Amino acid sequence: MGLPALEFSDCYLDSPQFRDRLKSHEMELDKTNKFIKELIKDGKALIQALKNLSTAKRKFAESLNEFKFQCIGDAETDDEICIAKSLQEFAGVLQNLEDERTRMVMTVGDLFTDVSQEAKKKYDKETEKYCAVLEKHLSLSAKKKEAHLHEADSQVDHVRQHFYEVSLEYVFKVQEVQERKMFDFVEPLLAFLQGLFTYYHHGYELAKDFNHFKTDLTISIQNTRNRFESTRSEVECLMRKMKENPHEHKSISHDTMEGYLFVQEKRSFVSTWVKYYCTYHREPKRVTMVLFDQKSGGKVGEEESFTLKSCTRRKTDSIEKRFCFDVEGVDRSGVITMQALSEEDRRLWMEAMDGREPVLVQLDVVGFNVVKKFIYAVETRGIDEQGLYRIVGVNSRVQKLLGLAMDPKTCADVELDSTEWEIKTITSAIKFYLRMLPAPLMTYQYQRSFIKAAKRDNQEARITEIHSIVHWLPEKNRQMLDLLTKHLANVANHHQQNLMTVANLGVVFGPTLLRPQEETVAAIMDIKFQNIVVEILIENHERVIPGGPANLQLNLQPRRRSTESKAPSCSERPLTLFHTPTHSQKASPSPTSPRSPSWPMFSAPSSPQPASSTSSDSSPISVPGRQARALYACKAEHHSELSFIAGTTFENVHSSREPGWLEGTLDGRTGLIPENYVEFV
Repeated sequence: MGLPALEFSDCYLDSPQFRDRLKSHEMELDKTNKFIKELIKDGKALIQALKNLSTAKRKFAESLNEFKFQCIGDAETDDEICIAKSLQEFAGVLQNLEDERTRMVMTVGDLFTDVSQEAKKKYDKETEKYCAVLEKHLSLSAKKKEAHLHEADSQVDHVRQHFYEVSLEYVFKVQEVQERKMFDFVEPLLAFLQGLFTYYHHGYELAKDFNHFKTDLTISIQNTRNRFESTRSEVECLMRKMKENPHEHKSISHDTMEGYLFVQEKRSFVSTWVKYYCTYHREPKRVTMVLFDQKSGGKVGEEESFTLKSCTRRKTDSIEKRFCFDVEGVDRSGVITMQALSEEDRRLWMEAMDGREPVLVQLDVVGFNVVKKFIYAVETRGIDEQGLYRIVGVNSRVQKLLGLAMDPKTCADVELDSTEWEIKTITSAIKFYLRMLPAPLMTYQYQRSFIKAAKRDNQEARITEIHSIVHWLPEKNRQMLDLLTKHLANVANHHQQNLMTVANLGVVFGPTLLRPQEETVAAIMDIKFQNIVVEILIENHERVIPGGPANLQLNLQPRRRSTESKAPSCSERPLTLFHTPTHSQKASPSPTSPRSPSWPMFSAPSSPQPASSTSSDSSPISVPGRQARALYACKAEHHSELSFIAGTTFENVHSSREPGWLEGTLDGRTGLIPENYVEFV
C-alpha cells in the first residue's frame, strides 16, 4: 500500500488525520533523502577506490536491492512497476561487474533538502503564527467598537489566508517530490550503468543481455515522466483554484461537518476556552471532540462523543465571545457552548441541509451526427497530420465551429472539407463536445470500476473486466464510445505518420472520457489509470465493444401526432445539450424560436455533475400527477402546445390522446409536450 494522497482541501481543516498523513510523507522524504546521500557516497567510493572496487560495488548493489519505492495511491501502473524493479536489475548488473574498474562520474541530485528543511521550517513557523493570532483574535470582546472588530477580522483573515497558502504550497511540494523521485532518481543510475558498458569489454557483452530491459525501462521512465507532467499541471491548477476561491473547495459534506471549535469549560468558577477538533455526522447525529494542539501536531487526551439533541445560535448580547452557539446532547447533561472560527464557519456548522438538483443532459441525435461528421473530416483530410488531437485549436474557433455545427439553422452550411477549418480545430471540437457533457461518456457511476479494472495485474483480466463494464453503460453512451474508439484505433494505425500512438491517445482522452465527479489530488493520481483504460479500449476495440456506429438507432425525435395537426418546430431535431436554467429563468420562461435561441447554446458546467440513472432509449411511461423536466428547448406552433426552454419543470404530466405527446401544466396553462423531450422526476 502506497502513501495516502494529501488533499488540498485538508489544508483548510488542518485535521489530526491530515497532520498524520503529512508526517508519513515527511518521514518517507527524509528516509529517501538519507538513502540517496548514502547512495551518492557509495557511488563515489566505487569510482575512486579502484583497489576496493569489488567490495564497494557489492555494497552499492546491496543498497539498490534493499530500497523499495513508495507511490501515491493504492496501485501502480506497469511502467511504475518496471521502474520499481529497475534497482534490483541494476544491482544484478553491478554484481556481474565486480572485478572490473571504471572512472565514471555519477550525479544524483538531492531532491529533498528544500522540502525537509526550509519548506518545513516555513510551514511550522506559519502554523505557530496562525494559531497564536487566531487565539488572540477570538479572545477579543464583542463589546469593542465595531470598527476595531472589523479591522481585527480583516487582519486575522489576512493571516489565515497566508497560512492556507503556505500549507497548500508545502503539500504541493511534498507530493511533487514524491512523484518526481522515481524518474529523477532512477534515470541518472540508468545513465551511469550505460556508461559502464562503454568502458568495459565485459560490460559490452552484458549490455546485449541488458538491452531489452533497458529499452522497456526507458519507455517506462518516459511514460511516467509524461504522466507526471500531466498530473503535476492538474494538481498545480487545482492548487491555484483553491488559492483563488478557498471557500468553494473546502471539504464540506452535506452529511459531515468537521473542524476546530473552542469549547467553553467551567473550572473552579472560572470559564476557559479550550480548542477541540470536532466532527459531526448527520446520521446518526453524532458529535466527536478530540483535544488537539495544532502547534505540536499531537493529540491531548482521548476522544469524547455524544448524540446531538439540539443546536442553538448564541446572540451577540448573550455572551462576550463572538461566533458562538449552544449544543445539547442526548447522552450528555448540560449545555455546551462552542465558538466557531468565523461567522461563515458558524453558519456551516449550524446549517442542516441544502442540496442541488443534478443537471440531466442526454446524448442526442444531433451530437451523434456532429461527431460523425467531424470524424469523417479528420479521417479524410488529416489522419496523417502530426500531433493529431494533441495539438489544440484556438478556443474561440473551436466553439464557433461547434456552435455552427449543432445549430439546425447553420449546420448544413458548415463545410469541413474546406480550408476554412483546420484539422486541429475539428479535433478540438470533438474533445470539447465530450467535455461539455455534464457526465463523462463512461459515466460517474462506473468510473471507479474502470479504474479498478485497469489496476489488475494481468492484461487479459483487464480487458475482460473492462469489456463487462462497457456493457453496463447506457446504450447511447456505448454507441458513442464505439464510434469514438473505432476512430481512435484508426488514428493509432497511422502513428508512424501522425506520431499519435495508443499511449499518446490515452493521455489525451483518458481525463475526458473518465473524468472524476470531484476534483481531488487522489483523482488526479488516477489519471494514469484512466489513460490505461482508454488504451485498452483502443487496442482491443473489436473485442471490447462489438458492433459499429452503422448500427446506431437513436429514437430521440418526437413522433408526429397525426397528419391533420402540425408538429412543433422543435420536433425536427433538438437544438443542443442545454443546462438547467437559473431560478429566475424558471420563474418566467420566455418562449423563443429554436432557430434563433436567446439563451447560451454552449456552456460548460462550473463543477462536475452526478451521473444520471436514466439510460433507456424508450419513451417514458407517464403517471398522472407526476412532474417532468425538459431536456431540450421547444417552440410551439399550435395553440394546444407549450413553448419551453431546457430545464423547465412541468406539473401534472400524463399521457395524452395524441401519439408521441404528453399533456402537462406550465405556469397555470395546460398543453401538449413532445414525449421524448422530457424526463420524469
